[in-house]
Amino acid sequence: MDHARVAKDVLTYVGGAENINAAAHCATRLRLVLSDMDKVDQKALDKDPDLKGTFIAGGMFQIIVGPGDVDHVFDEMIKTGGVKEVSKDEAKEQAAKGGNPVSRFIKVIADIFVPVLPALIAGGLMMAINNVLTAEGLFGDKALVERWAWLSDYASLINLVSSAAFAFLPVLIGFSAAKRFGGNVYLGAAMGAAMVSTELTNAYNIQQATEAGEIEVWHLFGLTVDKIGYQAMVIPVLCVAWILSFIEKWLHKRLSGTADFLLTPLITLLVTGFLTFVVVGPLTRQLSDGITNGLEWLYNTAGPVGGFLFGLVYSPIVVTGLHQSFPAVELPLIAKMSSGGPGSFIFPIASMANVAQGAVALAVFFNTRDAKMKGLAGAGGVSAVFGITEPAIFGVNLRLRWPFFIGMGAAAIGGALVALFDIHNQALGAAGFVGFVSIVPSDIPTYLILEVVTFAIAFAATFAYARSAKGRASLATEAGDVDEAALEAEAMAEHAEHVELPAEAAEDFTITSPIQGRAIPLGDVEDQTFSSGMLGPGMAVVPAEGPVVSPVDGEVMVAFPTGHAYGLRSASGIELLIHVGMDTVELDGKHFTPKVKAGDKVLRGMPLVEVDWAAVGAAGYQTVTPIVVSNGATFEGIEEKGSGTIHRGDELYGVLQKAAEPAEA
Repeated sequence: MDHARVAKDVLTYVGGAENINAAAHCATRLRLVLSDMDKVDQKALDKDPDLKGTFIAGGMFQIIVGPGDVDHVFDEMIKTGGVKEVSKDEAKEQAAKGGNPVSRFIKVIADIFVPVLPALIAGGLMMAINNVLTAEGLFGDKALVERWAWLSDYASLINLVSSAAFAFLPVLIGFSAAKRFGGNVYLGAAMGAAMVSTELTNAYNIQQATEAGEIEVWHLFGLTVDKIGYQAMVIPVLCVAWILSFIEKWLHKRLSGTADFLLTPLITLLVTGFLTFVVVGPLTRQLSDGITNGLEWLYNTAGPVGGFLFGLVYSPIVVTGLHQSFPAVELPLIAKMSSGGPGSFIFPIASMANVAQGAVALAVFFNTRDAKMKGLAGAGGVSAVFGITEPAIFGVNLRLRWPFFIGMGAAAIGGALVALFDIHNQALGAAGFVGFVSIVPSDIPTYLILEVVTFAIAFAATFAYARSAKGRASLATEAGDVDEAALEAEAMAEHAEHVELPAEAAEDFTITSPIQGRAIPLGDVEDQTFSSGMLGPGMAVVPAEGPVVSPVDGEVMVAFPTGHAYGLRSASGIELLIHVGMDTVELDGKHFTPKVKAGDKVLRGMPLVEVDWAAVGAAGYQTVTPIVVSNGATFEGIEEKGSGTIHRGDELYGVLQKAAEPAEA
């Protein structure tokens, strides 16, 4: 390999040294933290015969060069390109700091909401159940609770429990946000509880209380402050939690001992409480009123363009919690129907936005491999199409960012169509598919068609992006711990036609783990054919997840069409048998997706077969996979290196060469 040429081309194709914020390398890959990914010519890099593939993980653009070469290429980049060299850990820290302020803000919001999501998901789904039980016109003229009176108390209980997480959302957010900002979580929860105290006018009842003149006030230092709560609001409590944490940390640095223990929480709550109700609350409420009045003017003035813009911004407004003020606009519009008014336009557009966010979450569900993300996307997506979007938005769409933006685009199209076809609602309800019961009867068929159209646009666009290289990398990165070995294997597979075995492979007698899982001695395998060493010495791995990859640089000698077994010969002459599971030949290829065929050259880490481990286990087969040296008589034996938890690419065992026989005298 011409290391200088490769280094020069890498710099060119990633947008120059000025586009690299930090650079590091591991045993096989360059790890680059880039300013602008749009400047990267990834196709050109993938076509380079000396490079083994590229992928994005952990916020870094990674280029597979190969062992023995990557350090030389990296040195050339530092020497000739003026690239900033850092350690791998420093590169990860730099990548975490990357992104624009909006992206960092979104990540903070996601970090705060993820711990709260189970309560919101459960509450949202229970609200959907309550809506089904109490909605009039969904199952005939009467609601189910009216048709069967015995259901009414169950519905009431469900409504009580389901609304708790939303009515007391500031308590949950106060706790989680204080933890994220480094403050005392119980002080955060206490301030959240104060913001929804029964001493305050409930935020849901502001309109009625204002009209009745029932809002009480405080007189504080010459200021008149309304005693109004912040039920289901997000932005106010986020600001309050940040202020509280800042004050608390500031005091901790200046007080110590008993004074710190007694005075820090006292002063923190006193100052934060005053600022909450005198400054933060009124400002966010004014912002809320300005948004609602501006949207009403925009819709009435611009028609479909106004509907497009309202649909575009509705989901971001939900993120702030300011959508809670919309009933104050909707109720007067609905009331005007008695004098010939058309009704409210807000609910139909909100429904399009909610369905769009639900659709993108469901598209993520069908594309992510991460069990936790799949659970959030499935439950959150279902909840969103029934009208409760917080679980989908905060748990999935904002964490990944691009689904949220796709949902915004689909909602904008839906909003424009709502305005174009002049759809209105005549009552408040659940803004989703079941919301048709709140729509003006003559508009219901068109409303349902537009819901389906919006859902289809959002789902299809997200599904397509999720299958792209950037989408797959994003799903892998944001779902949790990034399995970089799996991403590297996938990238190498796409570069298989350029495989050239490195010269040093002929002297390499190391066998690395082909699977992520738990390494065990061969004697622990229940199948006596393997445990007795009849087929050769080796070790086995109990799989956890991911593909089976090549443990050596070499050639595929045997690849069973069923995908359950592979024979490899390394460049150093080691012949390996990898038997994927026990008796899995009986599955006749089901749950196995082979990636290679006999005669293919493979590099260490290249995938041999994708396996649905859960399905194999559910079918009643053991997944333990032996990796044995089938020409063991040629060698002295093996030296076990791995034990317990092992990652793909970690050393599993070394093959010992026989000592050279002394020459005859």
